Amino acid sequence: MSEKISIGLRGWRFDEDEVFTETGEVRPFDEMSDDTRRRLVRLTAIFSGPCDACWLIHGDENIEECNEAAAVYGEPLNEAVLCDEHEPDFLYWFREEGGAEYAETDEFEEAFHEWFLDGGRAPEGYAGLEHVDTDPRDLPTPDLPDPEEFADEQEQDEEKRIDLRNMEFDRDYPTGGDT
Repeated sequence: MSEKISIGLRGWRFDEDEVFTETGEVRPFDEMSDDTRRRLVRLTAIFSGPCDACWLIHGDENIEECNEAAAVYGEPLNEAVLCDEHEPDFLYWFREEGGAEYAETDEFEEAFHEWFLDGGRAPEGYAGLEHVDTDPRDLPTPDLPDPEEFADEQEQDEEKRIDLRNMEFDRDYPTGGDT
């Protein structure tokens, strides 16, 4: 049975057997699931980047004041990237302030940012998560596509999907054939 592991940043969990071979080598990219590939590619873009909360405080003009990312939550391209100092704020928002309702939605990242900008913070002494770090900064180096090109492909795929929630099922839709 495969163990769940974090790679590079805490938060996103991967099946160890899907990412690594029995000898510890990184599997070829095309042997991984779409979700694993998306997350690994996105990790290469956000790894060593700034914490979202620090960035909201300091902005682009003082980016050097931001702490480096240590954890990531959410879905690729709609995630919260956090440093050790601000991870408890995120966890408090998610657990206690209704953030869980935004899980797996397009509003996830924006909802956290708005809460944080409105002064949302965890109470003093709020416990985050206990983590076991075995070498948290050691990111594997599989042969991955360029993160920007991959993101563009993902956005194009997303645009092709049909949102069934907005369709009227009692209406006749064209089928593309003869009418």
